[in-house]
Amino acid sequence: MRLYDYFRSSAAYRVRIALGLKGLACERQPVHLLRDGGEQRAEAYARINPEKLLPALQDGPHTLSQSLAILEYLEETHPEPPLLPAAPADRAWVRAMAAQVACDIHPIANLRVMQYLEREIGATAEQRSQWTAHWIGTGFTAIEARLRDDGRSGLCCFGDTPGLADCCLVPQVFNARRVGLPMDRFPALVRIERHLAELDAFRSASPALQADAE
Repeated sequence: MRLYDYFRSSAAYRVRIALGLKGLACERQPVHLLRDGGEQRAEAYARINPEKLLPALQDGPHTLSQSLAILEYLEETHPEPPLLPAAPADRAWVRAMAAQVACDIHPIANLRVMQYLEREIGATAEQRSQWTAHWIGTGFTAIEARLRDDGRSGLCCFGDTPGLADCCLVPQVFNARRVGLPMDRFPALVRIERHLAELDAFRSASPALQADAE
């Protein structure tokens, strides 16, 4: 397998965590999101992923995009250890939390949105950070309530075993800290993230430990 990746891409970070949890070896192919206007926009990468987004995963003849689809693919092709619980209602609960991050929070605060705000609307760096912190905070408020009130979370988002929701949560906490979002409002998220940071799959996937880290 080969993962087209950037050390600070939260979507790629999710996949790195999942590969670690599954114990799968994978070659990393860095694609710099800023250099030369963004290497993801180059024709060579567009032939791999026409969306011109990260990550992309090549597995034999298959090239996959969209991080949640890749996580589901890894779950289906390498079911042990599982990223999803056994019961359908629990699986839906975990998927909903993953979607809160990947579909509600991340898309309106990712790099191309920030670049649009800067180039087309004239937003300053401070305004961009305020925008990102606002939307992450809005999403985290809902996730915090889910974790606090539902009763299914433990050391991890669901029980005591890391899974799909944790793969999505940890990179988003990393993003939150980058823009200075105060995390004391989210004690359940912080508790879970601190536990996960001690696990090998999460530690080895962290941006600072990637070969292309700056």
